[in-house]
Amino acid sequence: MRDVVARILIGACVLALAACSSNSATPTPPAAPLPNAPASAGDITAQSSDQASGGRWEHVCGPAAPGGFRCYALVRTDLRPDANPHPSSIKGYAPADLRDAYKLTSASASNGSGQTVAIVDPNDDPNAEADLGVYRAQFGLSACTTGNGCFRKLNQSGVQGSYPKPSKSAAQEISLDLDMVSALCPNCHITLVEANSSSSNDLLAAEDTAAALGPNEISNSFGSGEFSGANSLASHFNHPGIAITASSGDSGFGVQFPADLQFVTAVGGTTLARSSSNARGWTETAWIGAGSGCSAVIAKPSWQSFLAGCNGRVVADVSVVADPTTGVAVYDTYPSGGWMVFGGTSVGSPIIASVYALAGNASSVNYGSFPYLNGSYATSLFDVLGGSNGSCSPAYLCTAGQGYDGPTGLGTPNGTGAF
Repeated sequence: MRDVVARILIGACVLALAACSSNSATPTPPAAPLPNAPASAGDITAQSSDQASGGRWEHVCGPAAPGGFRCYALVRTDLRPDANPHPSSIKGYAPADLRDAYKLTSASASNGSGQTVAIVDPNDDPNAEADLGVYRAQFGLSACTTGNGCFRKLNQSGVQGSYPKPSKSAAQEISLDLDMVSALCPNCHITLVEANSSSSNDLLAAEDTAAALGPNEISNSFGSGEFSGANSLASHFNHPGIAITASSGDSGFGVQFPADLQFVTAVGGTTLARSSSNARGWTETAWIGAGSGCSAVIAKPSWQSFLAGCNGRVVADVSVVADPTTGVAVYDTYPSGGWMVFGGTSVGSPIIASVYALAGNASSVNYGSFPYLNGSYATSLFDVLGGSNGSCSPAYLCTAGQGYDGPTGLGTPNGTGAF
């Protein structure tokens, strides 16, 4: 099995069908790993059929040239997309499952009313609004459309229309993001900002546009291997009063940008399964593909001072389901498709952004520190005790255990109290 180091050596990846900017003045990721590259890791690229629970899957966004970002979504390939299934045959966790697993069924009487979650993704999904309508109707959620003011789709300049080139991989990531916000925060408004491409210039411009629109939360399901110029790009994610989430990666132990920034809540991943052995009704272990580790570039924030053996920012902060073999139901039809099952830490970023929205507390969130500092995480997060995404030292950076660990952070939501 290829080591994740090999993945870092080829440089940062971007979406398979996107173009990289050739005249960019933005620093690009390096062609060599940083000093904290893992000695061995849970690279999942060769593990499409050997998960304990079975199933085959592939990365939604393939590798491309250095200089940009890629999404962290995985799609099941052993489950044929179905445009018109019987409701009982839809595979993957539905909104009711996710809200039950994370005890959000009565977490917020408003279900996010008055909150706006912004989604930043590269390229266009021409069917985004229509597919979102099918998902919401299937699960009894109220309509979220341009017409009723719930949904906005904008280009990276903040304009409706003149959208970028469509992409199958982008459409799948966009549908995943929109559906997860809908699942967890049914009354949230959603703003989708589509970057022209997955180049760093375009995605960071879209991030700035999203922040300027004044949302309560921004979700980012993309990234790249950590690089030496990360600090020079940090300002694009420094927006006090907006809860910003970022996926930790989908290739096992190793630090990714922008999840390494102190300005974001870095979201790791778990394997989530129903269980009759506990009162919660669910069990979770660290997912082998979740990104984690000790940053070699970003200094350790004060709110992580209790974490030993690392002088830098430690990833992740919190986590939710990411294993595609225990994945989530998503509806996407561009250029074809239907109901599919997705995983990857792309699932987690919009979910955690939505939990912040349910809590209604984004204006007081102090960067990624809030789950650490509000004193409630011991009772408002489920501690994940097993599983690993590789081998490392100190071991907590890649192996789940009591208290904080890298792949799952402080834990997974138990209501909204930690947010």
